[in-house]
Amino acid sequence: MYNLARPLLFAFDAESAHGLSLAALRLLPISSARRSPPELSVNFAGLHFPSPVGLAPGYDKNAEIFAKAYGIGFGFVEIGTVTPLPQAGNPRPRLFRLVEDRAVINRMGFNNEGMEAAASRIGAIARQHRVGPLGINIGANKDSEDRIADYEKAMARLAPLADYVTVNISSPNTPGLRALQDKSALDDLLLRVRAVAPDGPPLFLKVAPDLEPADIDDIAIERGIDALIISNTTITRPPLQSSHASEAGGLSGAPLKSLAQQRLTDFRKATGGRIGLIGVGGIASAEDAYARIRAGASLVQLYSALVYEGPYLARRINKGLIELLRRDGFANISEAVGVDVD
Repeated sequence: MYNLARPLLFAFDAESAHGLSLAALRLLPISSARRSPPELSVNFAGLHFPSPVGLAPGYDKNAEIFAKAYGIGFGFVEIGTVTPLPQAGNPRPRLFRLVEDRAVINRMGFNNEGMEAAASRIGAIARQHRVGPLGINIGANKDSEDRIADYEKAMARLAPLADYVTVNISSPNTPGLRALQDKSALDDLLLRVRAVAPDGPPLFLKVAPDLEPADIDDIAIERGIDALIISNTTITRPPLQSSHASEAGGLSGAPLKSLAQQRLTDFRKATGGRIGLIGVGGIASAEDAYARIRAGASLVQLYSALVYEGPYLARRINKGLIELLRRDGFANISEAVGVDVD
């Protein structure tokens, strides 16, 4: 069905098509109570994940359809990025499909309705309708005078509603945000955010792929975080065919795959398995997800591939992962984590 609908969606600009897909999921009678095979279950950061395949933030920025996402195959969902105050983001156009490259460039700029709107929607969905964990990705407002204080505010408001919270310091579309990845700034940020909810949900940190080896070693130091998410979009530009290749913003999709895979391997080696890892970037098949798991990721996330592969991609990946596990003699997905690196 998606192959038939895709030409219609692609007739719209990328952001309008995204809005249409959200509207369709809101209207479709999708049950969240879909069960995943036990071979795919993962216990990670004190949480139970029915499958390792998650919906990355950016798709459901405002917690509009997260309960439906479980029903199309996702084992967990991460909404956001959510900032304390609503903000419009950068001027349109700001989202571009690079069809020839199976990629996306975005410079959205944390456009969202703010933490109160997200909290209201999440609170209206009973927890039993979450068949997998719900993560909330938090960020700072663009015009904030104290960005770390923004993370504290978002943590205080949203942590009680989340199964885990992700601190996003790696978007390239908020000027100066990535400077928070520097060692001293990162120490201060994580100390203050964790202090807001010392007994709160697990705390994850999302980092950029555009890091130097020294940056990786600094970030890999244990700081009381429960996991690293690797990685966000890249500001680098490998050879691309699309006419949108020169657009400013973060690049995701197929061209990010090799860089994100390498960064995951780098972090697995740097952490020695002491910190849990989640792999993101260019994942579009069971083989892609399995490679990330074998390189050290306990979980994976995807978003851009949905543009080209359709809404039921997670179901197909889950099915393919079971076949790959059985081929290689693993009884459970966790047995495969890091086997190519450790």
